[in-house]
Amino acid sequence: MAGGGDSFRALLRAANALLQQRRYHAALAVIKGFRNGAVYGAKIRAPHALVMTFLFKSGSLREKLKSIAQATYAHSRNLAYFVFTYKGLLAAQSQLQGKKIPFHSFLAACIGGWLVFGDNNPINSQIIMYLLSRIVFGLSRLAVQKGYIPQPKQDPFPLVAALVWGTVLWLFEYHRETLQPSLQSSMTYLYEDSEVWHDLSDFLIYNKRTDSE
Repeated sequence: MAGGGDSFRALLRAANALLQQRRYHAALAVIKGFRNGAVYGAKIRAPHALVMTFLFKSGSLREKLKSIAQATYAHSRNLAYFVFTYKGLLAAQSQLQGKKIPFHSFLAACIGGWLVFGDNNPINSQIIMYLLSRIVFGLSRLAVQKGYIPQPKQDPFPLVAALVWGTVLWLFEYHRETLQPSLQSSMTYLYEDSEVWHDLSDFLIYNKRTDSE
């Protein structure tokens, strides 16, 4: 037993020594990026899938749990693959040109996005829409910082909030099919289901009364 423990400690020391080697830093960063992508994807998707599944999806408990597991796995896998691809391409470009330039990041992410997130499915669609909203805000702030547009004299956020809510509710009321299914479900729950009730039970306690009731 003691020999086995000594071997493990020696292996651990060797692994730690390897991790301290600067010449392997780029390759090791790619591997850790894969790890962090997988973990972060699972942390983000699992609670979201849990809430959305139990709020809006029908089916047995087993079917719901399977759906949650599949969504969590897909998000975790895709994010891990993307980080791995992005950091690998970034390191390769830096190695080839001898330095890192801003275009490297854009090109590596474009290739990773095409390869990993190019499939039009619900998980990828949600991720892209999440990023798109952040990009719009980020580019707007960058345009002000660079002087391409003047600094607003008043906070433009109230106007943005008004336009976003006005547009999304107009789309929901008159062009619902253009919205993402999960957003349709949320808005149906908020704005349509609140129009229907039969008695106190489905007015305050339940959203909808079942046939048995």
